[in-house]
Amino acid sequence: MTVTTLDATTALVLIDLQKGIVALPTVHPSEQIVERGARLAAAFRERGLPVVLVRVVGAAPGRSEAPLRSGQPPADFAELVPELRREEGDIVVTKHTWGAFHATDLDLQLRRRGVTQIVLAGIATGAGVESTARAAHEHGYHVTVVTDAVTDTDPEVHRIAVERVFPRLAETGTTDEVIKLLG
Repeated sequence: MTVTTLDATTALVLIDLQKGIVALPTVHPSEQIVERGARLAAAFRERGLPVVLVRVVGAAPGRSEAPLRSGQPPADFAELVPELRREEGDIVVTKHTWGAFHATDLDLQLRRRGVTQIVLAGIATGAGVESTARAAHEHGYHVTVVTDAVTDTDPEVHRIAVERVFPRLAETGTTDEVIKLLG
């Protein structure tokens, strides 16, 4: 279903648009995702709506069959990309797992501002974006995923999230559709 409406108290949540993540090879060029994320952030700021910039600095400690990246990440791995033009009023959330709600103050930050809906974009579709969408849905937020502003390193994971998972958790739309609904 295409996005139908945005609540008056909607926040933009951009997932992991940071130097170490945007450098990864992705299904859709990360430059496009960053550009669309920056356009969304500018539109939300112009309307006085919250912008949340999420970055990841670690990983959950549990065992898994898929190996984690080994070695020390570059020193600037967690730095938000400058194209987002971070402003003083932006909320920055630092996470240690895929999802932006787990073990962070994101829910508290949103509730203090009366937020009832979040618009999600970023990298990676099947990890940080999907985990955050699931948690937001479970926390009772209306969720919109900007499908042309998300990407993944795995084409099949990206496709399944966009085509099968997000429609069960959220409305979906493009960057232009979301900006148009902002009015």
